[in-house]
Amino acid sequence: MKPGQLTDAEIQIALTQVSGWNLEGRELVKTFSFSCYLAGIDFVSRLAFAAEAMNHHPELFIGWRKVSVRLSTHSSGGLTQLDFSLAGQADALMGNQGTTSPEPV
Repeated sequence: MKPGQLTDAEIQIALTQVSGWNLEGRELVKTFSFSCYLAGIDFVSRLAFAAEAMNHHPELFIGWRKVSVRLSTHSSGGLTQLDFSLAGQADALMGNQGTTSPEPV
């Protein structure tokens, strides 16, 4: 059973629960910045394990000291609670390893 797509009102409420995430079309997007390239790779590895455990896989774009994360539930055609849950996990994984940046990679 696929997760239910959130309404616009539900998305606006959910956005208040995650810091620094932006809407781009039907995706939740955030770029994380790191002190070095390998710190970004470590973050991607840890996020990949969390995503696999949820069976919910983000689009990840790795650049020099930056990782851009794009979340959407493709099977539902938009954002679901899974996306906001994984966004929260990404923020928790970040810890003190780096900073976030609104600029795209």
